[in-house]
Amino acid sequence: MSYAFRTTGLVKRFGDTTALAGVDLAARPGTVLGVLGPNGAGKTTAVRILATLLRPDGGQAEVAGYDVVRDAEEVRRRIGLTGQYASVDEDLTGVENLVMIGRLLDLSRQDARTRAAELLEQFDLTAAGGRRAGTYSGGMRRRLDLAASLVAHPEVVYLDEPTTGLDPAKRDDVWGLVRDQVAAGVTVLLTTQYLEEADALADEIVVIDHGSVIAQGTPHELKAVVGGQTLQVRPLDPARLGEVGDLLERVTGGRPDSPARGVLSVPVTGDGALPPLVVRLAEQGIEVVELSLRLPSLDEVFHSLTGRTRTAASSTTTTDSTDSTDSKKGALA
Repeated sequence: MSYAFRTTGLVKRFGDTTALAGVDLAARPGTVLGVLGPNGAGKTTAVRILATLLRPDGGQAEVAGYDVVRDAEEVRRRIGLTGQYASVDEDLTGVENLVMIGRLLDLSRQDARTRAAELLEQFDLTAAGGRRAGTYSGGMRRRLDLAASLVAHPEVVYLDEPTTGLDPAKRDDVWGLVRDQVAAGVTVLLTTQYLEEADALADEIVVIDHGSVIAQGTPHELKAVVGGQTLQVRPLDPARLGEVGDLLERVTGGRPDSPARGVLSVPVTGDGALPPLVVRLAEQGIEVVELSLRLPSLDEVFHSLTGRTRTAASSTTTTDSTDSTDSKKGALA
């Protein structure tokens, strides 16, 4: 099987701290590999090694078959990188930023201007192209930063928490741009703490904690590993919540809990409880506005694997360069 990029046993230390403790990552061409983990897990360190910005202390990393250490120049010709924070020059216009990147990549002045115009149109920034980037909104600046990573038509793009700080609408815009690139054959490595982002974009997900891979698979596979399905009901009339709870207990044999106001849910092992529940709700004249049978969310997967909620993980102040040396034992792989 051919891989757009691949790491095997990747190790990186900063003094006495082990940031990566033998990490394996791989992505097929034209797919998105999502890398999840709390702050300090090692995500950015892995990206920086794959981008030839750091040398590994052990293991191997290849991009399009080229070693990131021995063939660093060849690797750089094939990659684009968007970091956690927009890196555009705020004193330059959108056009000037992209032309500058093109010239640094040895494009002729005319080719750089042509490529800049293409990207500004693709990222809906043509009207703002003559304005200083410092006047752009956060979403516009992020789009310009992503455009800059694509100037050289890269085969592989690393997106390190690309939507951090964006509101949901702007985040959706970036998701659409990522999908467009993948549809064009680009391979994406996406690190994120927005679990719904990984669920929406990633073909496969790797979960890293304390510098080690603790789980990997498709979003569906990870959800299935954590547990069975959940039957969830929201009655139209909140006053009938007690009746719905009694029905759920009789049908499933389990006592439901309330994960949200006006909602009841109960774990089930299959879909067998759904038809009789629908019948009994109808018999008692209980109308519902929500009735679903679902796998665990990635939030629940993340909490189960790392022992932390997304909020707790996001509030951690540790950085990749100060990761704990403790690695998870007996982890899923």
